[in-house]
Amino acid sequence: MLQIPRQIAQELNLNLSQVENVLQLLQEGATIPFIARYRKERTGSLDEVQLREIADRSVYLSELEGRKKSILESIESQGKLTDELKAQIENCQQKTELEDLYLPYKPKRRTRATIAKEKGLEPLAQLLQDLNRSQGSVSSWEELAKAYLNPEKGVETVEEALKGAGDIIAEQIAETAALRSQVREQMMKTGAFVSQIKKDYPEGTTKYEMYRNYSAPVSKIAAHNLLALFRGEEEKVLRLDLDCDRDKILENLEAQILRTRNRVLRPWFQGVIEDSFSRLMKPSLTSDIRNECKLAADIESIQTFETNLRELLLSPPAGMKPTLAIDPGFCTGCKVAVLDETAKFLEYQAIFPHQGERQRQEAARVLVKLIGKYGIELIAIGNGTASRETDQFVTEVLQNLERKPIKVMVNESGASIYSASDLAREEFPDLDVTVRGAISIGRRLQDPLAELVKIDPKSIGVGQYQHDVNQKLLKKQLDETVESCVNYVGVDLNTASMQLLSFVSGITPTIAKNVVKFRDEHGAFKNRRQLLKVPKLGPKAFEQAAGFLRIREGENPLDNTAVHPESYGIVEQMVKDLNLPLARVGEIADRVGKVNLQKYRTEAIGLPTLKDIVNELQKPGRDPRAKFEYATFREGINEITDLKEGMILEGVVSNVVNFGAFVDIGVHQDGLIHISEMADYFVSDPKDIVKVGQVVKVRVLEVNEKLKRIGLSLRV
Repeated sequence: MLQIPRQIAQELNLNLSQVENVLQLLQEGATIPFIARYRKERTGSLDEVQLREIADRSVYLSELEGRKKSILESIESQGKLTDELKAQIENCQQKTELEDLYLPYKPKRRTRATIAKEKGLEPLAQLLQDLNRSQGSVSSWEELAKAYLNPEKGVETVEEALKGAGDIIAEQIAETAALRSQVREQMMKTGAFVSQIKKDYPEGTTKYEMYRNYSAPVSKIAAHNLLALFRGEEEKVLRLDLDCDRDKILENLEAQILRTRNRVLRPWFQGVIEDSFSRLMKPSLTSDIRNECKLAADIESIQTFETNLRELLLSPPAGMKPTLAIDPGFCTGCKVAVLDETAKFLEYQAIFPHQGERQRQEAARVLVKLIGKYGIELIAIGNGTASRETDQFVTEVLQNLERKPIKVMVNESGASIYSASDLAREEFPDLDVTVRGAISIGRRLQDPLAELVKIDPKSIGVGQYQHDVNQKLLKKQLDETVESCVNYVGVDLNTASMQLLSFVSGITPTIAKNVVKFRDEHGAFKNRRQLLKVPKLGPKAFEQAAGFLRIREGENPLDNTAVHPESYGIVEQMVKDLNLPLARVGEIADRVGKVNLQKYRTEAIGLPTLKDIVNELQKPGRDPRAKFEYATFREGINEITDLKEGMILEGVVSNVVNFGAFVDIGVHQDGLIHISEMADYFVSDPKDIVKVGQVVKVRVLEVNEKLKRIGLSLRV
């Protein structure tokens, strides 16, 4: 039995020391982002993906070892633990294999086999097994079974005795680990998920129409198809079965179990084997396979969600500039919120540009006044109801201005959920939910990451069957994605919200709350060392968090970089050797690249960290996100009825799924680019072609107004 670190090293093709160091750092409380960024010497520069693989595999193997221990104790307490069985259990590498071995010894409810044993029929079952193995003969069932008749225990006839013995043998076959494994493999390789729509749903009356008479191999079914089938089954629209080559499976079982050629015994054993498979093995293994395939589909869908979420969170920020945010509406009007360059809410107005000419002129006057009063540089318009009409109205207003703010349509998915949340009420207790929604839309434009961390990722609208997958696994993966993105970008210590701070390495929600409270009471942080004065933020939390927190215009210019305080001494020596004061560290960009890094190596800090320091000094305080760009929707195309086949439009990718990508082209209904329309060559994964937030040019292929479906192509 391999030790866990050694096993992980072998599985992931890593050095044992790398795995041991990672596990030690995790045990000491280090976070994945911290280890990836600041402990490269100890891990051999492993990235976050590799680090999470090590962490996840360690948890799995630790759970496996714990399960082995409890199973061994259980079997030993029954007095049935042999050296051979113990070795098999200790050498198990998969939980499924382990549970197969434990199945015969697992406490269970009364079965037909246990009832037969209570009737004293186990010796008869053993006799029949011995006759099969020794290829013995039986001339008469009467002669063989009469010794086991016992009217007092309910065994009055030979048929009843043989039936009970058959039940015992059938259960033994179904619980034999090697046989279960082989049948499971056969069902996985040759089986198929088969569905039918129930008779209660005539053709064309359900969204599951493509699954009316559907079949897909277990080994090849796409994740989104499987999750749709399970959802249809859950909603009682579909009947879902797992078909397999029953005859082939029985043939293989008989080849391994049957030894006797006796004309009496052989057909009887064939019946027992068929009963074992049909009544016991198939239902159990079908459940196992469904669970296994569901988990695989969950993981694939969650990975797609993770990728989309990462792209969305890392969307380029328009910048911290005075912003006018508009949550559009017809009857209730448009809610207009003004934010300053720190995202602070300044003023609110309601305008009604879609309720007559007089109201439209008044709305235009209000907008012009607000733009001039606050020096507005950005205008964010939510992409919900009345968005295109509001966009057109704002365009008309800006035509008469000499200095025109940048106008951008912003995806408002989840804004309404945020605006009604406890967090929004705490942040803006005196504002209406619609005003909070407008503020959120504006802040999304200024800095998407800082605002989107306030919303449950499932509500952002970039997932695939996110409500159908394993919710515990989904939350874990998405939380890790948010944590990774926040620490990748870094956080302004003096403007970050409590929610944003809580995703910083080493900072818990309680510490984040204390940081904000300390900042409110003592003013802006002037240096990173002040963090140690925050209640509950001790040396360990400081070590984990400091490098990811930025202080602009602080006492030490290094506090606005990703250089960790533990490396300040090295930078100070570099600057000294270049004959520059630390205050002018921003001037060494061209010169620091020529520094001999070997001179600054220490026992703890090697070339990987030194290279990171140099890269940071060459672009101090740089935002790693891409340059901001936005789509310009075509004028006059506001509704699905305005679309015509062949049109070339600009849009924004709103969601990427396994079968294609959805694109917002400004008509309140996203169009679908099917995977087959993404390139002139075969595309296996849409994520290789497009990403969430990407501005694309598309050609309209199909418009179905009745079903509100729009088909698009990237092949323009």
